[in-house]
Amino acid sequence: MERKLPKDFYWGGSVSSFQTEGHRNEGGKGLCVYDVRPMNPEFSDWNDAIDEYTRYDEDIALMKGMGFNFYRFSICWSRIIPNGTLDEPVNEEGVKFYSDLIDKLLAAGIEPMITLVHFDMPYHLVKEYNGFASRYVVDCFERFAKVCFERYKDKVEYWLTFNEINCIDFSGWVAAGIPNQNPQTIADAAKNQLIASAKSVITLHNINPNNKVGNMIGYGIKYPNTCHPNDILKTWEEANEDYFYCDVQARGYYPRYKLKEYERNGVVFSLNDKEKEILKSGTVDFISFSYYMSNCISADPKVAPNQSGNMSFGVKNPYLKASAWGWQIDPKGLRIALNYLYDRYQKPLMVVENGLGAQDEVDENNKIHDTYRIDYLRDHILAMEEAVRIDGVELWGYTSWGCIDLVSASTGEMHKRYGFVYVNYQDDCSGNGERIRKDSFYWYKKVISSQGRDLK
Repeated sequence: MERKLPKDFYWGGSVSSFQTEGHRNEGGKGLCVYDVRPMNPEFSDWNDAIDEYTRYDEDIALMKGMGFNFYRFSICWSRIIPNGTLDEPVNEEGVKFYSDLIDKLLAAGIEPMITLVHFDMPYHLVKEYNGFASRYVVDCFERFAKVCFERYKDKVEYWLTFNEINCIDFSGWVAAGIPNQNPQTIADAAKNQLIASAKSVITLHNINPNNKVGNMIGYGIKYPNTCHPNDILKTWEEANEDYFYCDVQARGYYPRYKLKEYERNGVVFSLNDKEKEILKSGTVDFISFSYYMSNCISADPKVAPNQSGNMSFGVKNPYLKASAWGWQIDPKGLRIALNYLYDRYQKPLMVVENGLGAQDEVDENNKIHDTYRIDYLRDHILAMEEAVRIDGVELWGYTSWGCIDLVSASTGEMHKRYGFVYVNYQDDCSGNGERIRKDSFYWYKKVISSQGRDLK
């Protein structure tokens, strides 16, 4: 049987506003949490990013040159409503910036997908209200979402509410603006974010029933380190930490395992009838997720954890290679992930982040030969194709992360590059921002034009 993905499959890339736009003090924009996040002085400044704010025409042309028909980006809340509050005016200059960007994408034949909050909520809401720990911020988000939906409803069909919403469990300040990782604070903020997400789904469906809203989780397959029952149970427990948010957003109710966890941990939790109805009525239309790696889980405290790089969890898998940052490379795990998620929710899926962070070198001919990235992406695209063709998974699209180099969110590094296009900015903010096509640029163009048939 011929190997290919569906004719209407979406191919493209994915970025966030704070990692690309720069110009944080321009265009009426207010501060977001990343604008005040402490930076290693050796690394890049969010104020510069890759200057997407003024160079998006150039980058859209590059995306069109690769054959993109889909592009996922985020709207910066504080560029639309500077402090994020209920009573301040909408920043029309910010609205126009995104409107112009969307128009340019559509003119290039590229369908936009918008993430409403990608780790960059307004700093004012964090400083004054402790982010989503406050019920007031739910109302603020609902207003922000409604403004975006009303302004762009006829231009944008696909929306995501919160990027990697499950990251609140280990990085609450970034993911939800909360002041600490206390279990009660996390539970309160999670409830508020889930209510906010459901209300935004209801709002968009009322404004334009043809538009589709998805959730987005950070997802990685977890394997038991051994076949010992304790490892199996521990793996199931840790997997539920990822599924919980998706369970609520896709099914419309809190799962019993989470309620029992709250009970064991002394977390005070309740949902009134109105809140239950909101969650039930505001389920998402599709599931989207990031996939970079897998991890092994051990219940044995004597087993050493994987400490080879940032964002590396669990125990090192001896059967897998790892990136320079210690992320274990597991394309087969993507096929497993697609099957797990589709079997659990029976909703269409989208892989909206996947890629290899690596240190690319520009040679004497101004070329970047990133065969390692091509190898990584080839194997993951093949795994997707097998999940569709062999397993019957309903997969709508694939947007690789950081399709044009950007500043790393987890480390602030510029030299941790993901893109098909090299951006000449360095960790010390030097460089002229020149865009250079990598070898992977031409390879991905071939993959898209062949609908995934030509992966050589």
